[in-house]
Amino acid sequence: MKVIHLISGGDSGGAKTHVLSLLQNLNKTITAQLVCFRDGPFAEEARAMGIPTMICGGNNIPHLRRELAAYIREGGYQLIHCHGSRANMIGALLRKPTGLPVVSTVHSDYKLDYMGRPFARLTFGAINAWALRHLDYRIGVSDAMVDLLIDRGFPPDRFYAIYNGIDFTPAPSQGDRLAYLRGLGADVEENSVVVGIAARLNPVKDMSTLIRGFAEGHKSCPRLRLVIAGDGEERQKLEDLAKELGVEKEVTFAGWISGGMDRFYSALDVNALTSLSETFPYALTEGARFHLATVATAVGGIPYLIDQDVNGYLFTPGDWQTLGRYLAALGNGDSLRREMGEKLYEKASAKFSIQSTVNTQLHIYEEIIRRHNRPKRDRDGVVICGAYGRGNAGDDAILEAILQEMRSIDPDMPITVLTKDPKATRLTYRVRTAGRMDVGTWKKAMRHAGLYINGGGSLIQDVTSRRSLWFYLHNIQAAHKAGCKVQMYGCGIGPVLREQHRKLAASVLNASVDVITLREPDSLKELQSMGVTKPEILLTADPALTLPAASEDEIDSVLLRAGIPPHGKYLCFALRNWKGFEDKAPLFAQAAKYAYETYGLTPVFAAVEKHLDPVAGRLAAAGLDIPHYFLDDAGSAGTIIGALSRMQAVVSMRLHALIFAAGQGIPLAGVVYDPKVSAFLRYIGQENFLDLDALTADALKAMIDRMVSSPISPEEQAAAVQKLRQIEQVNVDTARRLLGK
Repeated sequence: MKVIHLISGGDSGGAKTHVLSLLQNLNKTITAQLVCFRDGPFAEEARAMGIPTMICGGNNIPHLRRELAAYIREGGYQLIHCHGSRANMIGALLRKPTGLPVVSTVHSDYKLDYMGRPFARLTFGAINAWALRHLDYRIGVSDAMVDLLIDRGFPPDRFYAIYNGIDFTPAPSQGDRLAYLRGLGADVEENSVVVGIAARLNPVKDMSTLIRGFAEGHKSCPRLRLVIAGDGEERQKLEDLAKELGVEKEVTFAGWISGGMDRFYSALDVNALTSLSETFPYALTEGARFHLATVATAVGGIPYLIDQDVNGYLFTPGDWQTLGRYLAALGNGDSLRREMGEKLYEKASAKFSIQSTVNTQLHIYEEIIRRHNRPKRDRDGVVICGAYGRGNAGDDAILEAILQEMRSIDPDMPITVLTKDPKATRLTYRVRTAGRMDVGTWKKAMRHAGLYINGGGSLIQDVTSRRSLWFYLHNIQAAHKAGCKVQMYGCGIGPVLREQHRKLAASVLNASVDVITLREPDSLKELQSMGVTKPEILLTADPALTLPAASEDEIDSVLLRAGIPPHGKYLCFALRNWKGFEDKAPLFAQAAKYAYETYGLTPVFAAVEKHLDPVAGRLAAAGLDIPHYFLDDAGSAGTIIGALSRMQAVVSMRLHALIFAAGQGIPLAGVVYDPKVSAFLRYIGQENFLDLDALTADALKAMIDRMVSSPISPEEQAAAVQKLRQIEQVNVDTARRLLGK
């Protein structure tokens, strides 16, 4: 593989470190040629590191374009990789004469790059914004940077994320800590807890928040000290602020540190960052290398490294009061600092090493080249329609699973999702989207797609809404007329109660659907009773069964944010405020108290649909005089699955809470408000359920007894779920067949 990298050659800071360390390591396996538009320290350092480097200077842009295009063609390069505004402009101009894909790594928010420099922002900033939109692909230095650009209207399926990685080889001993710190001018003693930051003293780094937070923390932890490594235009203002807050003796302005940063980080106890905007700062991984407890603003890619309350603390930019509380807690908690530092080191060294960065970059190159050489087809890709973008974790889990399965068939094919919230779906899954009422967009997508998927869940029913049934039937019909193959994917059917709706549904499905794959046998009976006979019908399973749990640290963080100790003994209630629920809600409180007093299980009321379910949880917990918790927003499907995996048992009205818990081998009991709940439980061999209408306190307690005292063995449940996962593969195989893959 041969890749040419373009950069101005005047870069510094994180972008410089990223490019040079990346190219040095890439050249161990591929040819990565660096082209700088000026000579100087950047190019000199690149040459010293063994990176093949060429200078291509001058301001004659047409001449530069011709010269580089000829060089690229003659050199047999396969891809052009740009860094920075000047390189992006040249890269955009090279697309046509070279015929190669052009990608840019976006190292920072281009709207903030020229903060305080209005003329530069109007010129270089505007050129960069134009160029970025005229490149083929973009790489954000963190998922947060990718999200930011997608939110600004960049194509969501032309992005990749990469994280700044460092070499985690243990550093040698750095010598006497106190002597070093005192040499920087710090007033430290043996028991001092030293907070440090290494950054430019400019507005984006928001050092005033750091000094205010430090002063607040120092009130309750007098042994705290702050050392600031760096310089900039705000230094005098910051020194005045420290004096005003009475901490001028405890705050040291060390200026730029010479001789590398290892000795600086090795002398600290706490690493801090207060930036208003970041991509993925090296300062945090460099601190993690030295096992430092860390406090940082929740901006950019930082939350991908720091799991709140587990391996560090996050706070909102400008919130110096919260920062002060965190610094005081770390200053007063020696074991807390050590534990958080160790956990951060474990995560950073595993996920954010330089080798991980290089491997990611190589994978990105391979995918871009493969996509660029992909044969053009009249029909290509998939349109997926379902109850997405409503804040329901179950429906969104179905979409996540289907997307994973489509990408397993063909990772490069275009995918468009019809959703209630196009922006949120586009950001979460990085796919093309269309609003449910954006008829022109989704009909255009259907004309180019090979397959239309009516995506999971119980979409063909008229209990919750007649309009939704009409909408999904109309879409199925439109996709068929547009020439798509049509698959109803791992779905449930019904109930369809009105006779005219049953006839309408049967007519549309018989005329327009190629294959229906069903998640349980009851839906097959419903189709047969409606007279649906023309499509091929297969019994499979719900796609959400294939989703894994999040990492242990992410699960801990989700629980801790809700105030739930991560490793307690819990009984989860996943409830829905359905017709008749208010009358039955006190029964759940009685059952929760019974489980707590009899089995020592603390109740957790968890929301699957975060906009609606918290109301049901609070109705059920009203008047409860035992410890209990609310998990109103457990995040993504992976973290919800992980949270349920920490429960000893689950009582659920929500189907997908049962599916998620079943996939983790957790004992289940169902409260049936809809036939789909009992249908799933019977399908996996569970009979521990009762209709909501028939629910009594004694019956609910008896279901808890059966779960806790005589549960299906983990081995039996795991075998049942594994069988379902194997059956679920039929969904994928069917889609592959319809796509002709």
